[in-house]
Amino acid sequence: MLYLILLISGFAPLIYGAYLLVDNASSLAKKYSIPDIVIGLTVVAFGTSSPELIVNLMASADHNADLVLGNIVGSNIFNILFILGLSALIYPLSVKRNTTWIEIPLSFLAAIAIMVMANDKLIDYTGISMISRIDGFILLLFFSIFLVYNYYLSRSESYNGEIKSSHKSLWLLVILIIAGLGLLVAGGKMIVTGATRVAGFLGLSERVIGLTIVATGTSLPELATSIVAAWKKNTDIAIGNIVGSNIFNIFLILGLSAIIFPVKLLPMSNIDLLVNVGASLFLFMFLFTGKKHELERWEGILFLISFAAYIVYLLTN
Repeated sequence: MLYLILLISGFAPLIYGAYLLVDNASSLAKKYSIPDIVIGLTVVAFGTSSPELIVNLMASADHNADLVLGNIVGSNIFNILFILGLSALIYPLSVKRNTTWIEIPLSFLAAIAIMVMANDKLIDYTGISMISRIDGFILLLFFSIFLVYNYYLSRSESYNGEIKSSHKSLWLLVILIIAGLGLLVAGGKMIVTGATRVAGFLGLSERVIGLTIVATGTSLPELATSIVAAWKKNTDIAIGNIVGSNIFNIFLILGLSAIIFPVKLLPMSNIDLLVNVGASLFLFMFLFTGKKHELERWEGILFLISFAAYIVYLLTN
């Protein structure tokens, strides 16, 4: 019970630390007249993925491969099947041409890439299946291409976020940024320690804990952002936030995690990787059923039912 409380409590400093980091780093950048689009593509984008980043870096440092892979794959599945499903239920999500033909296929490619990279035993007939350090560097190269794409995209489109100038002093902004980083680290440590001990006590694998509790907790910023955006009928942010987060999770966060310590693959993790690929594929396919380039309410319901079925499978196998 003590470690379960530690696990759940860790999400509070983790999420609030991310908020402090994004809010004050954005204000600091604005104070020095950095364009909103640059802030959006760097500080805000990295900030919303910082919970997954911190948890994974700490899990990698502890050589906890099951938690590393479970958090990333679980977050991506949760993002598509639950968050987009719920968002589409609130308001149908129309999708821009660039998102349909570039960003969503890139997210699908990322899901395929880690499935191929992780299955050395199946493909190369080696002794161990893992995402190696070399694979990690390759994922980071993909991420650099994604950043270049966003840079060129930013030259033709403006960032939709509202970043206001702050009246806080320079020193106060720096202190709050450091405080945000400190809370992120503290929350991440609490979650990794709590998840490891709870998994052992309940007889659940760290893979299942990572795919469910940890993945859900680290995806709370994306959940809040997309639900509010869907409620305000700002569908670009609702779906763009999720697709961008999934690309960040695999190319950047999993890439860095593998470089710190190679991520070994459990045989049953291939089911999770297949679900991740399937979710990305269905997201792309659903944009051409019914109303073109739109995720409709009935499709959102199918996503939610699929997510519930996956969770039942995890808890009963």
